[in-house]
Amino acid sequence: MNGLISKIQKFSTRDGPGIRSTVFAVGCPLSCKWCANPELILAGEKIFRHKDRCTGCGRCAAFTELEARAAACFHDAYERVGVTLSARELAEKLLRDQAFYEQSGGGVTYSGGEAALQANFFLETTGILKQEQIHVALDTCGHLPWENLSPLVQAVDLVLFDVKAMDSNLHKQYTGAGNELILENAKKIADTGKEMIARLIIVPGVNDSDEDIEGRLEFVRSLGILQVDLLGYHRLGAGKYAALGLQDPMASTPECPCETLRRAAKKAANMGLAAFIGG
Repeated sequence: MNGLISKIQKFSTRDGPGIRSTVFAVGCPLSCKWCANPELILAGEKIFRHKDRCTGCGRCAAFTELEARAAACFHDAYERVGVTLSARELAEKLLRDQAFYEQSGGGVTYSGGEAALQANFFLETTGILKQEQIHVALDTCGHLPWENLSPLVQAVDLVLFDVKAMDSNLHKQYTGAGNELILENAKKIADTGKEMIARLIIVPGVNDSDEDIEGRLEFVRSLGILQVDLLGYHRLGAGKYAALGLQDPMASTPECPCETLRRAAKKAANMGLAAFIGG
């Protein structure tokens, strides 16, 4: 079974317990306007064009296709995003850091994009990792049919579940889809007894109102989830839009103030939830 990923981020400490390797899968059923990884939204390989690396040598001008230009460039002005690996190849790369997982209580986290879009690939990878008793987590947006999401949820040890907005119209405006299926899947995962951590992105002027934050926290509490990660919107992915030749839909949106995150954390604590800023 082969899968398409963009990269493996080693020594991550924000995608589950301990030291982890986070696998970023290509492809997502949502198109969040605040996404810091726009190259992972659509399926297939992508090519970044870094204008700041271009020396103007003109070598690529002889080619019309982007892939040919990328191959001709000597200055890394083009960067290919996406590599196809077999489940065995991915597992072998992840197992190179097994000692760090064991010493820290960490493991592997599937992220993206949306890893569950390639559920069979990650199921096979998980089976190999489980032979070595590696802790595996899935970070999911939850916007998939339950029959596609359920097998991978059952196979992993922990689910990091994104709750982006409680108002379905607002959710659709900024992610491309309503939240009905997402909330339904969150309830189904909770009913399985699988360990879950809720993740709340907070974007200024979008979902940072007291009403929305409190609504999401109340929903999380209703599921029996005890921990929530509060993720502030940031501008670290802004350059990727330019490199892909896309307009950044949130270009005028400021980063989330620390005070907003602290306010949300206080609300969570008042509800009996353990809140962590930044995951």
